[in-house]
Amino acid sequence: MSTEARDTIYIGKKPLMAYVTSTLIQLTSLPAVSIKARGLSIGHAVDVAQIISRKTGSAGYSIGSITIGSESLESKDGKARNVSTIDIEVKRNTS
Repeated sequence: MSTEARDTIYIGKKPLMAYVTSTLIQLTSLPAVSIKARGLSIGHAVDVAQIISRKTGSAGYSIGSITIGSESLESKDGKARNVSTIDIEVKRNTS
């Protein structure tokens, strides 16, 4: 379980650059990092992946596989809701 925690960045409500920095730090020691988000945070996950691949393209990072799906969650009123999810792989390019 600790391996998954180190190579996965969960997107929440922090500022965008906090996730970019965290992902770049993880990529210094790992070949790939998974950026995961659900619901309204999906846009932020896409932004983080794009910033890393475009702004640091000369550093050799690119977007790998992208997985979308949905999870069933129970809302506060007790009803089941489907929430969209995304998993974006950002990886170091091998030279």
